[in-house]
Amino acid sequence: MKPETISWLLKGDPSIRWQVQRDLLNTSPAKFESERRKIAKEGWGARLLSLQDADGKWGGGIYGPKWTSTTYTMLTLKLLGLPPNNPQAKQACKIFLDKGIYMDGGINFFSYSLKYSETCVTSMILALLAYFRYPDEYLHSIASYLIDQQMPDGGWNCESYKGATHSSFHTTISALEGLYEYQCTYPEMKKQISKVRERGHEFLLAHRLYKSHRTGKVFDAKMTTMPFPPRWKYDFIRALDYFRACDAPRDERMSDAIELLRKKQKKDGLWPMNSGMSGLKYFDLEAAGQPSRWNTLRALRVLNWWNENAEGRK
Repeated sequence: MKPETISWLLKGDPSIRWQVQRDLLNTSPAKFESERRKIAKEGWGARLLSLQDADGKWGGGIYGPKWTSTTYTMLTLKLLGLPPNNPQAKQACKIFLDKGIYMDGGINFFSYSLKYSETCVTSMILALLAYFRYPDEYLHSIASYLIDQQMPDGGWNCESYKGATHSSFHTTISALEGLYEYQCTYPEMKKQISKVRERGHEFLLAHRLYKSHRTGKVFDAKMTTMPFPPRWKYDFIRALDYFRACDAPRDERMSDAIELLRKKQKKDGLWPMNSGMSGLKYFDLEAAGQPSRWNTLRALRVLNWWNENAEGRK
């Protein structure tokens, strides 16, 4: 990493700075946690928190409107690294459970039209409840629901109730992220959850993270871009960053995605933001077509993890 790249990253939002300190500079927890606490007081995090409605929601709704609702604002705050003890986030978590608990054990905000929990939404809500350490036994029910929804090929698909037999990249990454956050919050569940997640890993690896397992061709060109925040959508760096976060074993089936990531680096050592945030939004985090601190941070920490794992195998 070039010193000038690190210097540029550290000029960004507190949500960038604390993750650079933790993931690229290996600074002490005391230092990066001090920086992390600034997220609620300044920059993007503070702006989003200031937009919360008096009733604890954002955008007037729980799941809609996309992308200004409570669910998607909370997902962004999680990615920024808002400290789990934030009281505004806890208030939103209570709403998720008060309004979303369904008879089948999952989360259903659409009971007027769906008579079963929606797997993608259940996954995202589990990730949020676990990350923000919301103290409710219902988290175990949500996790059990997700485990039961795992398909024979190892992944998940929210269309399974409609007859889908092949897992979805989008649903699978959300389920894996949710179960990983749950495992981190409840380490006593590690043995059981790890086995479930490993099956999910195999689904993504069999597709080399973004390709058809039948033809080897790119499954969807949108999966080769690097948007931020990803919302519910899957892309190759979201998957790579997930594997890095949980320190999964290095697998050569990730190598195509790693090479794609390297090719996207510009001559100045940075990675751009491919496309801006579409649809409803409160404000842009970064401009489309410009150098991206988010993508540069994510790319560098993924490549560091990949290279360190290679060294560890020698």
